[in-house]
Amino acid sequence: MSRFDLIIFDCDGVLVDSERITNAVFAGMLNELGLPVTLDDMFSHFVGLSMAQCLKQVAEMLGQAPPPGFEAEYRRRCQAALEAELKVVAGVPQMLEALPLPYCVASNGSHDKMRATLGLTGLLPRFAGRMFSAQEVAAPKPAPDVFLHAARSLDVDPARCLVVEDTPTGVRAGVAAGMTVWAYSALTPASRLIEAGAASAFAQMADLPLLLQA
Repeated sequence: MSRFDLIIFDCDGVLVDSERITNAVFAGMLNELGLPVTLDDMFSHFVGLSMAQCLKQVAEMLGQAPPPGFEAEYRRRCQAALEAELKVVAGVPQMLEALPLPYCVASNGSHDKMRATLGLTGLLPRFAGRMFSAQEVAAPKPAPDVFLHAARSLDVDPARCLVVEDTPTGVRAGVAAGMTVWAYSALTPASRLIEAGAASAFAQMADLPLLLQA
């Protein structure tokens, strides 16, 4: 018998390969503001944060708030880039088909963003009625709120939930929720995710059903 009753997936970087696309857009816009950040910098300092958290960090780096319209322009550029480039994370459709447990998605991103990215990759029908956003709770990850909200909404004990995350921020949120966290380490070094509290790490999404059986 499984020790889990529910699998909670993060969205960006776990189900859809959007992290590189949106962070390249963000890095380019920060470069335009005179901040010489690289894509590696984005993965070190911004990935996993909510937009509000990112904008606060940008303001600290600039010494002032980003210009009016910055967020709207970022979203416009991201939408165009995602429509042109977004792909599902390799192995995810087959993995979801093979999962022996119920699953859902819980993200720091908005519902609009999740509907857009999951829709573009054909995954949206698989998560109908099982999408949870940090917009719905008091605090985004690394607070545990959105994970606890998902568990509560689906009537599952947090201790019986498995979280699949790809950032230290998300890992810390899952641990704070009292859940087991397995880290997907295709883009972030496994050592950073284990250090954040993940119980283990794996680099191929297709391996998850087998790992659950082990």
